[in-house]
Amino acid sequence: MRLAFWHTDLSRKGPGLLLRDVLRGDPQVSAVAAGLVQAGADVVVLADVDYDHGLVTLGALRDLLVQDGVTYPHMIAIRPNKGIDTGVDLDGDGRLGMADDAQGYGRFGGQGGLAVLSRHPIALTRDHSTVLWRDLPGSLIIDYTGHTGSAAKGAAVQRLATVAHVEVVVTPARAPPVTLMIFHAGPPVFDGPEDRNGRRNHDEVIFWRHRLDGAFGAPPDRPVLIGAANLAPEGGDGRNLAIRTLLADPRLTDPPGLRDQPTVDWPAPGPGQLRVDYILPAVDLPVVASGVMAADPQASRHRLIWVDLDQAASRSAAASGN
Repeated sequence: MRLAFWHTDLSRKGPGLLLRDVLRGDPQVSAVAAGLVQAGADVVVLADVDYDHGLVTLGALRDLLVQDGVTYPHMIAIRPNKGIDTGVDLDGDGRLGMADDAQGYGRFGGQGGLAVLSRHPIALTRDHSTVLWRDLPGSLIIDYTGHTGSAAKGAAVQRLATVAHVEVVVTPARAPPVTLMIFHAGPPVFDGPEDRNGRRNHDEVIFWRHRLDGAFGAPPDRPVLIGAANLAPEGGDGRNLAIRTLLADPRLTDPPGLRDQPTVDWPAPGPGQLRVDYILPAVDLPVVASGVMAADPQASRHRLIWVDLDQAASRSAAASGN
């Protein structure tokens, strides 16, 4: 079973604009569709796809793939925290309802969501996107003026997830289910000396270690952590220890084909090529191959990453109780 993740850069500046571009054959959309066809994944998680209630945009994107013989009968679109107003002047500029005052920075509700396309049945089983930042064990919550903990402005309403933290179960026909732990952390930049965004990014990433430890309910069986950390093990901005902690977690596998491989190229004056996107299967899910697709700047600054799991070995292990 091939799992893939791609931070697509498809998000637009207003509601309905991505759907417009999908329907009119926008070159970037066409390039993304071609990349998905080339990847041939059984399950693909997409980041930065604008959400709408009826899944119209995701459905239109899926229809483009059908034209090339790639069919995904199952899909889920995850409404992001981006653009959801907190009702609080979080950045202290004296104005309410601005992009900086949303649960995650966004110009409109639904901007830059997550989506799953699958050949196998899928189900959204847990949604941790409403967990408050202050409620994470060891939370580094801080506001723009440096107040921490419950004294931070908006602490009573500010969610941890910039986009989402969710769990989606994939049920193949002839293998045990796996649980995708999906997320897209906010960038650890665009703030001031208080390092609010850096702290939040750290906590969004380290959330999954706490989840594996049993925080917020019993941890899932056979998990695969998959998503955009916006954080590199080395280099770039941010508190790198958070992602290094996950990469070193004995419960997870860092697939050989993804180690030390850049997944994004931010041009100057940006930080350049970094590994910021991840697929980390549980150690009891045998990985037979993994890799990073060649960059296509027309599609996205980010590269699609993929992992092949050995379903036969997984089925044998499940039957033996291991």
